[in-house]
Amino acid sequence: MEQPSPLAALRERLALAVGEHAVFDGWGKAAVDSAADSLGIDRDQARLAMPKTAAGLIETYIHGVDRALETQLPPKKLAKLKIREKIRALVWKRLEIMGPGREAVRRALSILAAPQNVPLGVRTGWHTADLMWRLAGDTSTDFNHYTKRLTLGAVYSSTLLVWLDDQSEGWSETAAFLDRRIDNVMQFEKWKAGRRGQERFSVSRFLGRLRYPAR
Repeated sequence: MEQPSPLAALRERLALAVGEHAVFDGWGKAAVDSAADSLGIDRDQARLAMPKTAAGLIETYIHGVDRALETQLPPKKLAKLKIREKIRALVWKRLEIMGPGREAVRRALSILAAPQNVPLGVRTGWHTADLMWRLAGDTSTDFNHYTKRLTLGAVYSSTLLVWLDDQSEGWSETAAFLDRRIDNVMQFEKWKAGRRGQERFSVSRFLGRLRYPAR
């Protein structure tokens, strides 16, 4: 496996710390400097390694969360779990990784919602959903490959929004919401399996129900 360049390796070291310091410093140079100080890294080197824009810093942070997720919950560690348990564990672990930077994540979503950053948000969201499915052991390459990632993306994004406002102990409200959404996905997979060869389902309608479930 090819080793990252010194600057890329430095960027990886800084990624999560920048997100944590962005809680107070915002997604900019001040967060990079604070992250560098906390890790004992020269500020000039840190500035050279990190992107100069808020969107770039956010992308770096998201990739850092992805790497941490892959390190903490590799396929071997998940192997004995049922698929539902794997997906839940992956989504929940991702929230735990982002916990120290929760308020910065809220700001990041606002930045990614800007028109010029929407493609970045879509691309990173797809990558995250794809990573979680691959860690869960999915090897599908047909139409299921895409529907699985679309549905998980909807589950993750809606759970993320609940989590950002969750003041309950141990994020119990988020946990309950996540369990309900995963139940929806499991029901959908069973229904889809039973309708193979029949009328094609509406993916957009199903995703809408995941994002805005009936009360």
